[in-house]
Amino acid sequence: MNLFEGHGNREAKIRYLDGDFQILSPGSYVVCALTGKQVPLDELRYWSVARQEPYADVASALEADRRAGVLPTQR
Repeated sequence: MNLFEGHGNREAKIRYLDGDFQILSPGSYVVCALTGKQVPLDELRYWSVARQEPYADVASALEADRRAGVLPTQR
């Protein structure tokens, strides 16, 4: 049985932890905090523990860190 089977096409509620996440409310995806793109839970690799936000890819995660002042802006 698929881990996400039976949860339909709805957004999951997640608590983001260091190197892992905890599902608070079942669903099949989360929404990238930067792009608004739906990210299937089985493809979720990038998030911020401090901001409790998921990201679609590494570029989105880095841009979110730049906007938050964690990384210097590009020149």
